[in-house]
Amino acid sequence: MISAGIVGGTGYTGVELLRLLALHPQVELKVITSRSNVGMAVSDMFPNLRGKVDLAFSEPTADNYKQCDVVFFATPNGTAMHEVEELLEAGIRVIDLAADFRLKDIDEWEKWYAMTHASPTRVASAVYGLPEINRDKIKGAQLIANPGCYVTAVTLGLLPLLKNKLIDPTSIVADCKSGVSGAGRSAKIPLLLTESSESVKAYSVAGHRHYPEIKQNLREIDARADLVFVPHLMPMIRGIHATLYAEVTGDMDSMQSAFETLYADEPFVDVLPPGVYPETRSVKGSNYCRLSIQALPDSNRVVIMSVIDNLVKGASGQAVQNMNLMMGLPETMGLDALGLMP
Repeated sequence: MISAGIVGGTGYTGVELLRLLALHPQVELKVITSRSNVGMAVSDMFPNLRGKVDLAFSEPTADNYKQCDVVFFATPNGTAMHEVEELLEAGIRVIDLAADFRLKDIDEWEKWYAMTHASPTRVASAVYGLPEINRDKIKGAQLIANPGCYVTAVTLGLLPLLKNKLIDPTSIVADCKSGVSGAGRSAKIPLLLTESSESVKAYSVAGHRHYPEIKQNLREIDARADLVFVPHLMPMIRGIHATLYAEVTGDMDSMQSAFETLYADEPFVDVLPPGVYPETRSVKGSNYCRLSIQALPDSNRVVIMSVIDNLVKGASGQAVQNMNLMMGLPETMGLDALGLMP
């Protein structure tokens, strides 16, 4: 059995990790931390875990984690970078669900996250945890930088076309919609039901923190890649719908087969038949990314649609997928839940 700990177990990604790991056949939860809820039973905060998680929240100290084989950081940006060193030196595997180790350019990271990086030497050795592009590296990693939610949807949607040089890499537009859970669990007036319900709005149009991460991924495939990225807040709890646009430079007829060939053996990527478009509800609660591609008639443009659950494939599910790979377990273990309908 793998002993697991979660740092920051009170947010949405934390409770999603708890939900997934509590039913994982090869994981034993050892410690769940929260500075402000020490001693409180986890199931008192999250009643859905009654009878499955019997732990209480504890202090986030390195000594508490020393009993673990793997530790997940479900914490705000800027937390893990201060705490991973001691864990890594003790031989503990670490998966950071925040952005501390995602960007390889430290200056770029400090620009977008407005703080000084506390562990720049670990950035180079951290493995970017998108299994569809880094599976072999993940298997031998000690520190995983779990990708952002928008980034996962956009990267998986564009990968086949960029890799096969079927689109102009400078023409990309990513028009993305997310449920309100992507903004976290803290109390914020714009996220109240009466503020967000029956309304759609763009945000961070001048620059979202996921933009440099998306650009980093795309430029590893094609150095010329760039994009316009605009996120929107939708009146739903979970889900991301990334609608991606680009100009076609290759053979339009080969685009569907490029997706089907690249993702043929991927357990959590589902390429839909031509003319079938994905819905966020079809992946709600699951670790799947569903993709569809549509060439526009009388045009040299293509539309790619990519949907994920932002808390599962976009965060905690992908983290468990990475843990399975790191620990030599079947990649799909504990992640076989289907989407919730309706």
